[in-house]
Amino acid sequence: MKALILNSGIGHRMGALTQDQPKALVELTPGQTIFGRQLTQLAAAGLREVVVTTGPFADALQAHAAALELPLHITYVHNPEYATTNYIVSMHRAAAELRGRDVLLLHGDLVLQPDVLAELLNAPHSAMAVDSTLPLPDKDFKARLRDGQIVAVGVEFFGADCVACQPAYQFTAADFARWLDTIEAFVRRGERNVYAENAFNALDGSLPLAPLELAGRLCAEIDNPQDLD
Repeated sequence: MKALILNSGIGHRMGALTQDQPKALVELTPGQTIFGRQLTQLAAAGLREVVVTTGPFADALQAHAAALELPLHITYVHNPEYATTNYIVSMHRAAAELRGRDVLLLHGDLVLQPDVLAELLNAPHSAMAVDSTLPLPDKDFKARLRDGQIVAVGVEFFGADCVACQPAYQFTAADFARWLDTIEAFVRRGERNVYAENAFNALDGSLPLAPLELAGRLCAEIDNPQDLD
């Protein structure tokens, strides 16, 4: 299995904290960054191959990871269009590094408990972290369910068939390849400033994605200083 960490965003909602560094290098505690925590957890879980997409401050990310001296082989895939495209383009650029492999996908601002990571890695089928104990967020991702499977992910979904979710996924190689194929179709026809999940949604439930219940456990994005607090 390979891990994919999406770190090509600007992180403008973090204000001054991301003026001179990527969001992933914001410290959670003194000496521990979001990126460092993720990489340390991946290494502890036994993963050895990581693909990291980059945008601004790519050199800082690479230097930080190297200083950790973890037993990881990290491949960096830069998206030079990070300011004008969404991470659907970053995933498209990283496709060659990921095809044919099971993939753990994490957004670069995600903080999660080790047991959540372990459950994702050990899930027998493609899965995404959801939390039915939380109210539906106004602006963040929700997952739409049908017959016990996730059939759509987006900020726009509301209703009794929806549940709060987080961008922490595990995909089988075959399922991820199907998503990558749809991502490629979106990018080629110019849909480059949408979520990669829009391409997943276009499959209309034909790609099986199971909900992995968090039940209140920590798995959350750091979108702004309030989240960091």
